[in-house]
Amino acid sequence: MCTTCGCGSGETRYGIGGARHSHAPGLGQARMVRIEQDLLAKNNAYARVNRERLARQRIFALNLVSSPGSGKTTLLVRTILALRERLPIMVIEGDQQTDNDAERIRATGVPALQINTGKGCHLDAQMVGHAIEQLAPADASLLLIENVGNLVCPASFDLGEAHKVAILSVTEGEDKPLKYPDMFRAADLMLLNKCDLLPHLQFDAELAIANARMVNPAIQVLRTSATSGEGLEAWQSWVLDGCRRAAQPAAAAPAASALAAPAAG
Repeated sequence: MCTTCGCGSGETRYGIGGARHSHAPGLGQARMVRIEQDLLAKNNAYARVNRERLARQRIFALNLVSSPGSGKTTLLVRTILALRERLPIMVIEGDQQTDNDAERIRATGVPALQINTGKGCHLDAQMVGHAIEQLAPADASLLLIENVGNLVCPASFDLGEAHKVAILSVTEGEDKPLKYPDMFRAADLMLLNKCDLLPHLQFDAELAIANARMVNPAIQVLRTSATSGEGLEAWQSWVLDGCRRAAQPAAAAPAASALAAPAAG
């Protein structure tokens, strides 16, 4: 359930399928606030369970978030093709309908599980926990979670991941981080994607990066293009570094905030 309108509760489907949608009538603002708080508390409890399991298995999990059409799936495919010989990889795909993206991922040879949320606008920790159970990821592996295309609700829902990675394509506006600050505040890394298109667009990349850092001064930024290959080596190095850190014994592993990545811009 999202914290804006209450949609999505009890509508999860693993695979292709729809769901009916209704809003609860007659709820006052105070009651809605209590419901939101209860939902987030329940989600956070599931997220802690997920995080503990991932830590025990030394799995590095990333939650990729963006608007629809940012190039998340294409970037994931390029990433998987580059890294699949170096470590086990599994993918959780979130969409309202179809398993098109999961099929694209499976074509690379790695396991992918599709979660269809029906009217739901994001993945939550309980959905992801069930998906992890079904995928049964190997120890010391990489788990990539492609969230539903939405820059609002996924910001509020911890899935148990190590990091949220926000993907902003240059076909969007430079002010997206200012319009959707919660998402960019929650992210540790922003990928400025589709940079091969910059010569053909009136998009100010430096302004977009400045806006992201206005919202979140600590956010790291990489410029990428799945078409030209720009920035993919740096992005893959960032991922591999996270995997190495996650694979260390718990007593020796540094805090998640210490994960370093090259900065751009």
